[in-house]
Amino acid sequence: MNIQQAVAVSLVTLLTLASVTAFAEKNAFQAELSKMTLREKIGQLFVIRPDALDGQKMSEQLLGTDEAGAVCLTESMRSMYEEYPCGGFCLFGTNITDPEQLRAFTEELHALGAIRPFLSIDEEGGSVARIGNHPYGFDVPKIEPMGVIAESLNPQKAYDAAYAIGTYIKAFGFDVDYAPVADVNTNPDNPVIGDRAFGNNPVTAADMVIQYIRGLHDAGVLGCMKHFPGHGDTDRDTHTGYAETRKDWETLKNCEMIPFMAGIAFGCEMIMTAHIAAPNVTGTEEPSTLSPVILTEKLRGELGYDGLIVTDALEMGAIKEKYTSAEASIRCFLAGADMILLPYDYQEAFDGMVAAVQDGTIPESRVDESVIRILKMKEKLGR
Repeated sequence: MNIQQAVAVSLVTLLTLASVTAFAEKNAFQAELSKMTLREKIGQLFVIRPDALDGQKMSEQLLGTDEAGAVCLTESMRSMYEEYPCGGFCLFGTNITDPEQLRAFTEELHALGAIRPFLSIDEEGGSVARIGNHPYGFDVPKIEPMGVIAESLNPQKAYDAAYAIGTYIKAFGFDVDYAPVADVNTNPDNPVIGDRAFGNNPVTAADMVIQYIRGLHDAGVLGCMKHFPGHGDTDRDTHTGYAETRKDWETLKNCEMIPFMAGIAFGCEMIMTAHIAAPNVTGTEEPSTLSPVILTEKLRGELGYDGLIVTDALEMGAIKEKYTSAEASIRCFLAGADMILLPYDYQEAFDGMVAAVQDGTIPESRVDESVIRILKMKEKLGR
């Protein structure tokens, strides 16, 4: 056997082993799926505030930054979780009082359910840092805004920032950081992105995004690029209502897509959608979060992304003002999202998704597809 033949045999062997491994992995997840009820599967699709399990709190209270949030699990919350399980929790500053409370709370949340919920947080650095900017008792590094880091033109600084963030949030029990912001901040009138992004140069931003994701990975935390297909060229804030980009797809590919494509090539496991409309891409004014053109045709199809798609918070104005919690959840899932983040009314959203599967609006095979992606992600986290 000559060298070329030996190399060919080795490649065939490696491909065969990879195929066998993938087949075994798929069968293992299928076996796990077969043990799950429909409600357990639907629960895996949701990421909620811990407060959503507290029947004494109204949705309007959950949106207020001055209102005290849930800081521990009560028996009623545990009972609610039995009926309305979820795949993960997202914590905010209102769920945090001090380091000891936070560690105890994340331990309680992780212990819920047969399939461990993952814990997520928005800890970007700069102005968006639930722990880093907390006023009481947290001795953690203060991280500069990403726009300032981008001015250095040194991607190592993005890595160092993410590694520092990943290290301290992991120590407090978190699995996922909803960062980095992969938007390109090209509109000086943008009211919501600003220095959260790595500047207005897409190539610089791409280098920084990769190193940020790498830093989180090395600290043992998964990252999540946001906000696809790019919130940087808008002049309105989707937290409060409608926002749009007027760019067509080719123009987006030459700017907004560059950091996202870099992150996809690197292997980022999660991408968060934007609620912005892109009428010159989709032909409609529906938010990208609800658009099969954006999520399935462009992100999954053209860009080849096979990781988790998580929505931005459905409690935000751009969604809440126009759609019910059930309608928004069903539409974003049919558009291609895997995980539904912070519906305004969790029980309504959950019940709506169950009913949509039962009446055939959503095929159960589509639910299984997303649940398998979620279980794979949780396996990486050592669930």
